[in-house]
Amino acid sequence: MRLRSLLFVPGDSERKFARAQTSGADALIFDLEDSVTPGHKAAARAHVAALLDKAEPPTWSFFVRINALDTGLTLDDLAAVVKPGLDAILVPKARGAEDVVRFAHYLDAFETKATMPVGSVKIAVVATETAQAMFALQSYAPAHPRLVALTWGGEDLAAALGATDNREGGEWTFPYNVARAQCLFAAGAAGVTAIDTIRPDFRDSDGLERDCHRSRRDGFLGRMAIHPDQVATINRCYAPSAEEIAHARRIVEAFATNPGAGTLGIDGKMVDVPHLKAAQKTLASI
Repeated sequence: MRLRSLLFVPGDSERKFARAQTSGADALIFDLEDSVTPGHKAAARAHVAALLDKAEPPTWSFFVRINALDTGLTLDDLAAVVKPGLDAILVPKARGAEDVVRFAHYLDAFETKATMPVGSVKIAVVATETAQAMFALQSYAPAHPRLVALTWGGEDLAAALGATDNREGGEWTFPYNVARAQCLFAAGAAGVTAIDTIRPDFRDSDGLERDCHRSRRDGFLGRMAIHPDQVATINRCYAPSAEEIAHARRIVEAFATNPGAGTLGIDGKMVDVPHLKAAQKTLASI
């Protein structure tokens, strides 16, 4: 499952879905949570369920962000959308790996009812939206078999902390950079994909490009988007360049030719096992 770009789509908007499906995003996240008002929750659920019933398989992965456990809406969401065609759910306001286990049990039951192979639907988690969650990030390792990605969010966390703002000069302030880094470490420890959060100003393409380059440099493998115009930039920034691919292949081939070597000289520089692992990850992302 390629997860460079994950585009949010309000679950009750046919118009926004029509544009989103041609955006080039690797995954569409149909939102039943924050972008849908309480009075439209049932309609959004029905709309997403109907999209899953379409016979034509999409070219993107089908995610659904369900409502949080404390809303009383979670089971209704799952009952509507767990059916063939659903690739993953995005769990908001997670408290730690205990929530992954709980959702996995729910999915076991709903998959069985839908005559789907148990384990078909994967789980991605928004792992930093409460203060409590920040102290549970280590719990995701070792990863549950359904867990494929961890991402983070600064808006709900700011609300939970009572912050007056979480950015200064367009950049995250210190507490939210901590949340970002901790999410990255947690994903690395669990061996799942680290997904960076949204950039709200979808008109600032230059800022998005700078942010994506920093993000990929640090180790994130993809990013969430809130507007189709952000997708092309995200896909370009998180995809390895031709030069990176060629360099990775040279490293992998050199170690394959010299299986007993701990270090080798490649392109005038010394490389060792960590470089080999990075090269293998680069090639796996193609």
